[in-house]
Order: sequence, then structure tokens, then C-alpha cells
Amino acid sequence: MRLIWSIIWSFLLSCMTVYVVNSMDGLAFNMTQAIVLTIGFTVAVVLLGEGALAEDKE
Repeated sequence: MRLIWSIIWSFLLSCMTVYVVNSMDGLAFNMTQAIVLTIGFTVAVVLLGEGALAEDKE
């Protein structure tokens, strides 16, 4: 369930970021950029959440 919420929030934040940056440049919204950014955010969250920032079970 954590992975699903991570993907949903990553997608929403990516769409917002792409919209704002493209609006500042005077460009149209590009869904491909949002999806690529979503994949990057999701991979970073999963790697940090499951590996680097996980508590030791010992």
C-alpha cells in the first residue's frame, strides 16, 4: 500500500512541477515529462524508504 501511495503522490507532485515550470517558460503541459519525473520520484522514494532510511531490526 505504501508503494501505491508513493506512486500517486509522485504523479500529482510531478504534474504540478511540470505545469509550473512549463508555464514559466511559456510552454504547454507535457504529460511525458510528468510521467518520467514520476518514475524518478518513485524510485528515489522507494530506495530511500526501504534502504537508506530504514531502521535496523536488530
